[in-house]
Amino acid sequence: MTPRLLLTLLVIATVVSALGVVQARHQHRQLFVQLSKLQKARDELNIDFGRLQLEQATWAESNRIDQVARDRLGMTFPRGGETVVVRP
Repeated sequence: MTPRLLLTLLVIATVVSALGVVQARHQHRQLFVQLSKLQKARDELNIDFGRLQLEQATWAESNRIDQVARDRLGMTFPRGGETVVVRP
């Protein structure tokens, strides 16, 4: 193999290798940007989930249920004489 041919092959291999490095870095940057966006979306969903859990706990609170039953449905606790015990 002549030195000129060897040098040409080495230059071509170097250029191909450099293009491969550039491609790999570009793909890495794109994937990192995508990862950052997905992590941000995950964080926003976690915040929303926490808010929903807090809202659910508020709606399910026994004091709130009692207040809604009294205000909207007109419900009250039965008095002593209104209670009937049924035995088998």
